[in-house]
Amino acid sequence: MKKLTLGTILFVISIFLVGAIRPACGASGKDKALNVPPKGFRTLFNGEDLSGWKGLVENPKTRAKMSKEELAAKQVKADANMRAHWKVEDGALVFDGKGHSLCTARDYGDFEMLVDWKIEKGGDSGIYLRGSPQVQIWDTARVGSGAQVGSGGLYNNQKNPSKPLKVADKPVGQWNRFRLIMVGDKLTVFLNDVLVVNYVVMENYWERDKPIYPKGQIELQSHGSKLYFRNVFIREIPKIVRAKEPNTLTEKEAAEGFELLFNGKDNDLAKWQGNTKGYVAKNGMIVVEPKLGGGNLYTAKEYGDFIMRFEFKLTPGANNGLGIRTPLTGDAAYKGMELQILDNTSPKYKSLRDYQYHGSIYGVVAAKLGYLKPGRPWPEGEWNYEEVIARGKKITVNLNGSTIVEADISDENVPKGVLDGHPGLKNKKGYIAFCGHGDKLAFRNLRIKELD
Repeated sequence: MKKLTLGTILFVISIFLVGAIRPACGASGKDKALNVPPKGFRTLFNGEDLSGWKGLVENPKTRAKMSKEELAAKQVKADANMRAHWKVEDGALVFDGKGHSLCTARDYGDFEMLVDWKIEKGGDSGIYLRGSPQVQIWDTARVGSGAQVGSGGLYNNQKNPSKPLKVADKPVGQWNRFRLIMVGDKLTVFLNDVLVVNYVVMENYWERDKPIYPKGQIELQSHGSKLYFRNVFIREIPKIVRAKEPNTLTEKEAAEGFELLFNGKDNDLAKWQGNTKGYVAKNGMIVVEPKLGGGNLYTAKEYGDFIMRFEFKLTPGANNGLGIRTPLTGDAAYKGMELQILDNTSPKYKSLRDYQYHGSIYGVVAAKLGYLKPGRPWPEGEWNYEEVIARGKKITVNLNGSTIVEADISDENVPKGVLDGHPGLKNKKGYIAFCGHGDKLAFRNLRIKELD
């Protein structure tokens, strides 16, 4: 990690005086009007009626075998049961404990979901995703059932982790909030802003030999106890469009004027300078090999306003950075701007400040969490897809289809102590750099478009 300069120390003090610059985040129910979605989300429950919801008919495997006529007839009965036991009271969905689960009227694939929930003593519930059980909700006092581990775990997992990382439940009778991020077969769960499930495979309960279904309904599970839900919001995560071959442009990118910064050929770093020994071009990747030499890898030319897209694969705890508008000398985090590239899921980073997590503008802007694919031992791991848009004082970072930083670093928005310690915020152009910190990782599909 970076050593704190005087300017950054002043910045820490300024947090308590004027607050850090932060990207827009989903606020909790107490911060926003009830059932009004935060930016980028839409409402699944309008706070007034059961529009957009339906009753539960069997399970996905059984439903798939039904004719349209049979399914429609069963749905009529299920909807009647739903209306008998699910009501809207004071802007909340309330279940009396006697019927079946409440289901979304349509199916969802990759998404981010926010939902507030409350249970009574002995309560037991959960959230089914793509029709599969379940993100667990229960009273932690039910030690006979193992509930002391806390809510948020993937209760029905057998091969992959099923228990939450921490107990983050509020006392029974108080509102809790889930933030669920479902991408592919992996799920990340925050409970009351605490990470309790970190990018874990959610297994297919109905067909154990198959992965979880690519799409399915979301269900609020009934389990014989009174339940309360509100502030139910969703944001569908778009699929990332990649070129057919690594290190090539899509047709759209070519038409829009993007150019490759790396052609994927071994030993070819023609568009780069600096540490060309420790950064090795091989097997269609730029691999950071710290044992071969330290330092930064810089673009051969300078850039001012641009859109840059790239992919990176982390090893456990890997630390790097993307310097933008930086000179060839000095620390990019201060003489330019450094966007963190960091496996902040590693236990060794448990005490990070908010502006040190992946995607953050180091020392200046905190990124949203929960969208990073964690590091794995080399050569395992998954590729993360990142897009950086620098347009004047507006800096946007998109990670795996989600915006994690959306900031304006104009002088009037940055505390003076931060500006003093980060003079590079004023740079209008400079080099783009990968900032090595002694860890192995890899990059590919590096392309850029200069903006007018």
